[in-house]
Amino acid sequence: MSKKKEVANTISDDRALFHEAMKNVAPLAASDKTVPEVTKPSPHPRKKGPYNPCFLSDTVSATDSHFTEAVAGDEWSFSRPGVSRQTLRRLRRGYWQIRNRLDLHGLTQDIAKRYMTDFLNESLQKHFRCVLIIHGKGLSSQDRIPILKNNIGSWLAQHHTVLAFCQASPENGGGGAVMVLLKGKEHTK
Repeated sequence: MSKKKEVANTISDDRALFHEAMKNVAPLAASDKTVPEVTKPSPHPRKKGPYNPCFLSDTVSATDSHFTEAVAGDEWSFSRPGVSRQTLRRLRRGYWQIRNRLDLHGLTQDIAKRYMTDFLNESLQKHFRCVLIIHGKGLSSQDRIPILKNNIGSWLAQHHTVLAFCQASPENGGGGAVMVLLKGKEHTK
């Protein structure tokens, strides 16, 4: 027998064995989990022009938010009262695709707050559910204190359309970024 016929017979036998072994197997039920796409969106251009504070106040009081500042290196998160633990867990695990990104590296607190407000407003108008804000780890700041990271948490907790946020996954920036879950279309009225 020729070598090609041997290989063809072996493949045929393997297929027959496989089909025989699988004849009583039932397919699994469809999962509600989405598989995130690998493509990354283009960078978000920074806007120049007048500042129009739509959502954030200039001061944060302990009664305004349920967020406590994080110590550098800690994994931190926030969920608005009434948001389930499962929602925060899904955010951490990447259930929602990150639809927009904002990089605040090297900005002052005032400018970062303005850009973040504009970014969140634009994301809401485009009906994005999950966005990423890159704030850095504070390694270049005085005393290596993550000033923007601590402020971002307070600012996000004040924004009425932010349902939850958590530290980003390592591939999305880890401790130097935060994933934010915004209210959907049905909740923004």
